[in-house]
Amino acid sequence: MRIIEKKIWPKFFRTVKARKKNVEIRLADFRIKKGDRLILCEWSPGRKSYTGRKISRRVQGVHKVDMTKFHSVRDLKRYGLYAIELQ
Repeated sequence: MRIIEKKIWPKFFRTVKARKKNVEIRLADFRIKKGDRLILCEWSPGRKSYTGRKISRRVQGVHKVDMTKFHSVRDLKRYGLYAIELQ
């Protein structure tokens, strides 16, 4: 089991914390698999700093998907994306 830390914006942090959002879409530029622990660290884009709040979730599953809305085509072609199911 690996522990992976990633930034998350406040509006998404709140929905994950409330367990209304159980899938994270991320650029697949890191290794992650079922059983790993994902730590989401709240990041304020306005202040460009962490808020200090964190959420820890066990990875239920990982699915690679193709999506061009959030990342450059170059990075998507290079890495792909993960759809990370949280428990």
